[in-house]
Amino acid sequence: MITVRLDPKLEQTINNIARQMGISKSELIRKSVTEFIEKTDKPSPWELGQGLFGTLFLHENVQTEAVSIHFEHFVANRGHFYSEFGH
Repeated sequence: MITVRLDPKLEQTINNIARQMGISKSELIRKSVTEFIEKTDKPSPWELGQGLFGTLFLHENVQTEAVSIHFEHFVANRGHFYSEFGH
């Protein structure tokens, strides 16, 4: 069993929501804590894609110098990068 002290305003909000949902305050708190834990355990979309953001995937035989030049051209011409390589 866990005892938690709540400020009066939060306790009143819990009372109101539990009453509206037709469940006990304990059940509302259990559901809330369970949902919080489930969300906390899952990585966020940012965490999932963190290693991919800001990277450019290229064919393995493209030279770095050429990539720099073509990427600048790509940015300037809004997406015509692959046409430079015959795609």
